[in-house]
Amino acid sequence: MHPGERLKEVRGRLGITTREVALFSKAIADAEGNNEFLISSPWLGQIENEETALPSIYKLFTLASIYGLSYPQVLAYYGVDVKKVKQYHAEMPIAKTHLTEYDLGDAPASLEIAVPSDSGLNLSHTNLLPHMIESWGKVPFEFIQHFDLRHRLYGFVGLKDYTLYPLIRPGSFVEIDPEVKNVRNVLARSEFDRPVYFVDLRNGYACSWCELVEDKLVLIAHPLSPVKTRILAFPGEAEIIGQVVRVTTRITVDSDNSRSRNLGSREPS
Repeated sequence: MHPGERLKEVRGRLGITTREVALFSKAIADAEGNNEFLISSPWLGQIENEETALPSIYKLFTLASIYGLSYPQVLAYYGVDVKKVKQYHAEMPIAKTHLTEYDLGDAPASLEIAVPSDSGLNLSHTNLLPHMIESWGKVPFEFIQHFDLRHRLYGFVGLKDYTLYPLIRPGSFVEIDPEVKNVRNVLARSEFDRPVYFVDLRNGYACSWCELVEDKLVLIAHPLSPVKTRILAFPGEAEIIGQVVRVTTRITVDSDNSRSRNLGSREPS
C-alpha cells in the first residue's frame, strides 16, 4: 500500500469519515492558531487515493493527532525513518564541537538496570554484554538502539577494572569487531592509535593493549593505571575476542555500584 492507503486503513479502523476528520482538524487549527493544520474532506480523499500526493508537516501532525499515531510513525509511512537522524548526524564531517538535541519520542529517557541478588553477576568485573543481559534483563536504551548485533560484539568494562584508565574508564561500554583477532604490533603515535583488544581470560575478561611474544600474550596496562601488566599463555590461558572499535564512557568514575547501575541517556558519553 502507498502511504495514503495506509492512512485510509487507519481511518477505517477508527470508523470516522473524511468529513469528521475535517471537523476534528478545525479544532486543532484553532488551538494552534494556524490554518495550515486544517484538513478538508476533498484534500484527504486526494491524499488517500493518489500515490504522489504529499501532505505538509502541519497536516501530517493533524492526521497523527486524530488517528492516534506517533509523528515518527506517520513519517515512516512516507519512507522517513527518524531513527536514522542520529546516525547521519554522526557521519557528518562537522568540525566544530557542538551540542546535539534529539527527541526520543515514546522512548524512555533512561532504563534502570536491575541486577538480581542471586544472579552471581559482579559489575566490578569486565564482561561480555550478552552474559550481562541474561542476568540484568534490561540495558541502556541509548546504547542498545545502535547495536549492530550481526557484525559486532559488546562488552562492559568492570567498575573496578582500571587496566586502561584513564583512556577507558571503569563502567564503559565497548563495541568489539570480532573479525579482528590478530594482535598487531604497531608503532603508534599516541595512545589513541594503539589497538585495544577484548580478551577472554577463561575465568573472566580483560580490555587492554596487547602484544604477542612467541606463545605469550602480554596484557599491557595504561602507564597511569594502578594495574600491572599481565603475561598469559596463548591461546591456553587467553584468547582474543576482537578489537575494540568504539567506547561509550563516563566522564567521572562512580565508586558506588548501586548508583552506577543507572546508565541512562543522560549520562555523558
